[in-house]
Amino acid sequence: MKELPITVKRSLELLGLFLVGTLLVIGKGIIMPLLMAFFISIVMLPVFQFFRKRKFPEALSIGMCILILLIIIGGITWFFSSQVANLVADFPQIRKNVSVHLNSLSRWINDVSNFSTTEQLDFIRDQSNKLLNFASALLGGAAGSVSSMLVFMGLLPIYIYLLLFYKNLLLRFVFLWFPESHHPKVKEAMLETKVIIKSYLIGLLIQITYVTVLLGGILMIIGIKHALLIAVIFAFLNLIPYVGALIGNLLGVLLTLTSSPDLLPIIYVLASIAFVQFLDNNILMPRIVGSKVRINALGAIVGVFLGGSLAGISGMFLALPIIAILKVVFDRSEMFRHWGVLLGDERPLQSPMTVPELRSADEKVQEKLEKQNKIKHTGKKDA
Repeated sequence: MKELPITVKRSLELLGLFLVGTLLVIGKGIIMPLLMAFFISIVMLPVFQFFRKRKFPEALSIGMCILILLIIIGGITWFFSSQVANLVADFPQIRKNVSVHLNSLSRWINDVSNFSTTEQLDFIRDQSNKLLNFASALLGGAAGSVSSMLVFMGLLPIYIYLLLFYKNLLLRFVFLWFPESHHPKVKEAMLETKVIIKSYLIGLLIQITYVTVLLGGILMIIGIKHALLIAVIFAFLNLIPYVGALIGNLLGVLLTLTSSPDLLPIIYVLASIAFVQFLDNNILMPRIVGSKVRINALGAIVGVFLGGSLAGISGMFLALPIIAILKVVFDRSEMFRHWGVLLGDERPLQSPMTVPELRSADEKVQEKLEKQNKIKHTGKKDA
């Protein structure tokens, strides 16, 4: 059979990417819960096997896994709602502190410009009217968002149950998809994917816990009000690579402003967040998650924004593990290996323009680059 020209191959790849993106946008209400359920099922698999070894019926074992998951989610929801309730209880004091900050801001604007207090009030009134109009339009979308979230949470346990129940059937389907000569590579890719998902998601749970405890403890010692709420918000937003930490810093500053009439606590909060983030990025998280598959910063940022634009917040959270899985698949495919190179962090120290060896897709070249960048290659031993 005649091989397709390289231009046709690349055109088909780009067309395939476009079709996948279109499918994700159209069916994200079904696909995103399914993907989340798939990742959670991988993490819950050892728990399922634990109950099965103790002669629990298969349905009951899966039910116990879902029950444990619901207890964890319920605990997180209760903790977060209790912190929000404390914030609502302090609303009169918050309004007073906001007035103090607004008056200080107004005086500063008067000092540095000719913008009088009357003009400032007119400007605030105009912007408030625009904000109210925007809020009324936003409320209509909020109802749809809440209903989508309820559908998401309702489908999640159903998908988890079915994925665990039919896991052997799904594995058989995957093997039948490929020729028998490719089965060793398929098995290796699935084992590596399982390791990546487990290490990533369990690592995120550990990360949420220690960031909340560490940041909340530091802020409580300093005497920052609503310390635990700031810590919880930052811990969850920090799961979104690069973007989440910035939003977490801004929300931490806003919560501190509303809870104190002074500006000094803001410096304490920002310094505490910077310290915790330094420990998280450079010491704790690399040891917990490890370096099984490293995604370069460009691929991670583009993936997060692309996931957010295609599938919303859930797409941003799932972007990195999806990219990591795609890299595992691409690295084992002759046809798509160049995409694995694009996503990976195996950065050559020399330019392929001057070193012809680096233009090759040979596995020995890839292994050499992995050693240079201190990237561990997962395999059967890790599974």
